[in-house]
Amino acid sequence: MTQNTRLFKKTLLAVTVAMASGQAMAAGFQLNAQSATGIGRAFAGDAVIADNASVMARNPAAMALFDKMELSLGFESITSMIEVKDGRYCPGGFCAIGSDFSYDDAGDTSIAPNIHLIVPVNDKFAWGVNAYSNFGTKTEFDDSFVAKEYGGLTDVKSANFGLSGSYRLNDQWSFGAGLDLIYGQGTMKRELKGMPKPLLDVDGADGWAVGFNLGTVYELDENNRFGLSYRYSPEMEAKDDKGQKITLPLPDMAEFSGYHKIENTKFAVHYSIQYIGWGAFDQIEFKNLKDSILTGSYNKDYQWQDGWHYAIGGTYYLNNDWTLRTGYMYDTSAQDSLTSVSVPDSDRQWLSAGFTYHIDSKSNVDFGITYLMGKDVDVNESTPNPLLPGSDISSITATTHADAILFGLQYSRSF
Repeated sequence: MTQNTRLFKKTLLAVTVAMASGQAMAAGFQLNAQSATGIGRAFAGDAVIADNASVMARNPAAMALFDKMELSLGFESITSMIEVKDGRYCPGGFCAIGSDFSYDDAGDTSIAPNIHLIVPVNDKFAWGVNAYSNFGTKTEFDDSFVAKEYGGLTDVKSANFGLSGSYRLNDQWSFGAGLDLIYGQGTMKRELKGMPKPLLDVDGADGWAVGFNLGTVYELDENNRFGLSYRYSPEMEAKDDKGQKITLPLPDMAEFSGYHKIENTKFAVHYSIQYIGWGAFDQIEFKNLKDSILTGSYNKDYQWQDGWHYAIGGTYYLNNDWTLRTGYMYDTSAQDSLTSVSVPDSDRQWLSAGFTYHIDSKSNVDFGITYLMGKDVDVNESTPNPLLPGSDISSITATTHADAILFGLQYSRSF
């Protein structure tokens, strides 16, 4: 899944994935969950299209494009399909006494709700509030998985609460800014066969962080406009009931979008380029670890690279009742030299389609679906021995593959 992950970015998914894997986390779970319309066009043009209130989650300046109060609410279903094949588990680094393994599906399904409200004050100012899940995913390997120190359970939930404002300077330029209050919660369990204590056990860790976002919109005319936005994501710290802490930096993001309705037709084309600063993840810090083999403090170094999304889509305004859309995205991996079995990542392709049914002139229902296709990735991981520095508890080699299905449903209304 990426996504949206891709999602993933500004939330505790990064924290929980880091806890879960013991290796690099993946941009592949940075999955977007702001709107069903976005899912239906692979989020192409989402920072400027402004066909419902969910646009404020991508660019606060786009609120200036509305002259009536707008409400959008819905949910997204995220189903990940994770396969591990051609695996070899080597206890203590001795592959001669190792075991071959494979695992058909370590993924799961999560539900992520969203709500967005835009309130124009006059022809210059507008404000808005929203809440949505940046990430919602679950990865679980059961007891049959031979390499449980690399598998186990990762259960992630996150929510972004936003307050934004926009200002229209003139007929062409609009500007916006907003604050993000980010809450994250996650559970991670890792075991080592034959040991009385788990390798790592963080249950229900949660935390809050504050970020901000900026944006601008330039309207060439009523059929052509461009949007540019930037989101600052803070360092996130999560703590569970045992006082165990996990601290890591979250990636900043920037997005450029364009929208062009072709004159004298019912068709529009739109596109986006998004940058995700995954390279900021240089180290994850674990502190106050208890009731596990990894006691005290533990720092893990990473070698992540910045990610990019390239999306293009089309919208067909069929009639007063129906609007059809489709899109394609190419999403680059955050993992480089370090890879992971528990959170597999790769360059990914999004194939998306969706529609809007207009109930009347003020309300509509949106549907979107995306199939996210990953690639095979070779993985080579090892787990350091905390009792014997310089040695490993075990190592594995395998090939991972991760796909995902995103489904979104949404109701929007103007007042």
